[in-house]
Amino acid sequence: MKVGILNHMTKIVFVISLFAYSGGAKAQEFEDKDFWSRVHFGGGLGVGFGSNYTNIALAPSAIYDFNPYISAGIGLQGSYVKDKNFYESYMYGPSLIVLGNPIPQIQLSAELEQLRVNVDYDDKFGVPNDNFWNTALFLGIGYRTNNVTLGVRYNVLHDSGKNVYSDALMPFVRVYF
Repeated sequence: MKVGILNHMTKIVFVISLFAYSGGAKAQEFEDKDFWSRVHFGGGLGVGFGSNYTNIALAPSAIYDFNPYISAGIGLQGSYVKDKNFYESYMYGPSLIVLGNPIPQIQLSAELEQLRVNVDYDDKFGVPNDNFWNTALFLGIGYRTNNVTLGVRYNVLHDSGKNVYSDALMPFVRVYF
């Protein structure tokens, strides 16, 4: 029985050593890069039009690769939404993002977003204008290939009573160059 356990432990140590050795080689390559080669820019652009509806969004961001597995950055978001004869809304604010890549194809993310929301309702509905701050904390997972990640994120702070997002679960496409 002790021989079986020792044999099993030897295999585990061998596998861990193999990963540590290959990770060390990657880390050495990574350390040779200068600051600006570790910075990536990207973001999102969204446009939607209908007969009575307009939605325009711009969300630039930048991240810094600390190593091959962890990146963090900042972003800005601005959007304009108008539903003709009902309301007009402006949303803007900063965001922070942390990305983890346990393997090259899988990306885990945590995003903290703080938006200022200004909503002007059409007078005929008798609804007062609404101005408030909306905080969102998204936890996400995605499939990554090269500089594009396709995935889903969940807003753990979602409040259906007063939130700019209709659902806590949202798909995303993330691109960094």
